[in-house]
Amino acid sequence: MTAITPFRIAIDQADLDDLRDRLTRTRWAEQIPGSGDTYGVSVDRVRHLVDYWRDEFDWRKVEESLNAYPQFTTEIDGQNIHFVHVESPQDNAFPLILTHGWPGTFVEFLGIVEPLTAAGFDLVIPSVPGYGFSGPTTASGWNDAKIGRAWAELMRRLGYTRYGAAGNDGGAMISPEVGRAAPDNVVGVHVTQVYSFPSGDPAELADLDESEQQSLATLKWFVENKMGFNILQSQQPQTLAHALMDSPAGLVGWNAQLLGTDLDDDFVLTNIAIHWLTATAGSAIRHYYEKDKAPAPGQPTTVPLALSGSTGDFHGIRRFAERDHNIVSWRTHNVFTHYLHHVAPDLMASEIAEFFAQYR
Repeated sequence: MTAITPFRIAIDQADLDDLRDRLTRTRWAEQIPGSGDTYGVSVDRVRHLVDYWRDEFDWRKVEESLNAYPQFTTEIDGQNIHFVHVESPQDNAFPLILTHGWPGTFVEFLGIVEPLTAAGFDLVIPSVPGYGFSGPTTASGWNDAKIGRAWAELMRRLGYTRYGAAGNDGGAMISPEVGRAAPDNVVGVHVTQVYSFPSGDPAELADLDESEQQSLATLKWFVENKMGFNILQSQQPQTLAHALMDSPAGLVGWNAQLLGTDLDDDFVLTNIAIHWLTATAGSAIRHYYEKDKAPAPGQPTTVPLALSGSTGDFHGIRRFAERDHNIVSWRTHNVFTHYLHHVAPDLMASEIAEFFAQYR
């Protein structure tokens, strides 16, 4: 099953009508007056997004804009894989495969499509198995290493023998695995985070410089205040899936914890709507279970890896990253977001183009 089939998004009107009805009948959570987001995503935040989704957000307009990008599906290891494939008008274009994480979708990279294709890059932007238009995963085992092997197969089917990989969030974990799966084909990896952590030895932390201390403090705050989603999705994703699949307002509340107020409402709701309308809210979080139960990599990755991270987001600590990867560039930017490719597309297109120019 190696056929590549053209694909267009076409959500049934009945599904949109059902969504509107569910949003209208939302049963709101209570909240301690004045507590804001102390206990998690606030009722005010969820009400705002639900009202906007029901009354102003235009899925058909979004659908039309998404269908402006060439999309395809193929089957790899029994799993449907959806992907955008935009070819550069330039001769001898260099291919890149771009990977999103949770609760994002392929949409987070659309802002860099035009500048990168204009700069001579072919772009392949898949939906991770279990997410969006790739549909729910139908078998266990779709961890980062398996996805990396699937991406290598996808690029082979498209006829690419030398290419780069880039990613954000979970995609920053998958992209190095593409290099591990196909080291003779992947010339470099570009990510916005490197998830390499201290081993627990106090001596490792004795001489951290100021920027490393800041990164560690950001990580410590996140672990103490927002790591609950990671633990639950790694241990009991099915328990949570029942609620996310039945209530769009519940899905807003859960996914909005990592789609924050620094992002525009249309971007937030486009990502959430894709999870809802493709019935993949439950299978997307299952990815965390698969990652958690996967065997640890035996050796560091060898493909050159560059980081372009946000100083306002955990992006990694270089000395720990160098244990796990072949780090060749380490940059941070004063753009305070987890979604650099969406919030600062010109910056990220420039960073990616500059990094891969040396390998073309």
